[in-house]
Amino acid sequence: MPFVDTTTGARLHTSTRGAGEPLIALHGMLGTPDAHLSRLIDHLSERYRVIAPTLRGYGQSTPKPRDFPLDFYHRDARDVLALMDALAIERAHIVGFSDGGEIAIICAGLAPERFLSVAVWGAVGYFGPAMRPVVQRMYPADWMKDDEKRLHGIPDPDGFALGWIAAVKHMIDAGGDVSLSLADRISAPVLVMLGDQDTLNPQEYGQNLVDKLRHGRLAMFKTAHAIHDEDWENFCAVLDEFLQSQR
Repeated sequence: MPFVDTTTGARLHTSTRGAGEPLIALHGMLGTPDAHLSRLIDHLSERYRVIAPTLRGYGQSTPKPRDFPLDFYHRDARDVLALMDALAIERAHIVGFSDGGEIAIICAGLAPERFLSVAVWGAVGYFGPAMRPVVQRMYPADWMKDDEKRLHGIPDPDGFALGWIAAVKHMIDAGGDVSLSLADRISAPVLVMLGDQDTLNPQEYGQNLVDKLRHGRLAMFKTAHAIHDEDWENFCAVLDEFLQSQR
């Protein structure tokens, strides 16, 4: 099942590993499941049926090129829900890193009845004014690696970066809401994990999201953005305890 065609128009390259309750794993910006989550997928597939799509426009998923309409997070969330429909998955756990975390929260807000639990890291549902200079530094796209350009089929890195910048600035200027407005709709338990050195996602933003959730918990780590890479053992201990408590 390498590709799944969805009713939203996305054709998502999707891997499935393991057996048990379904768990959807979402990668971050400029990633794929293999690039961002391979070790985690190996770990989780010992207990869950892990479904790991590559988001539209990244890797082998289409349509290409990856673009950034003003509602791109919600568009990706609709893709994920359509993927669940295509695979006849009624309910699932969902985990997500960075952009994948933002998408996971939105999924649980749009369709709360479909999620057993939500675990995210490097995501807080809000883009505050302090993020503007960080966003602006994404142009020019000289930070993008050649292998990333090849992997995702990005012929114009600067155009890619400018599209993302425009969409995120729009969110900031509109009040910063990514998924905060959906938080009170989410019925599943939610674990938010943040690194205390994550410049994009300060602890106060994470706490604000958790305070708006019915069943939210914030866990802090002594890392930057990619907690799962920087503090694997503690990350797994916290995530495993959370998932097992939902059984």
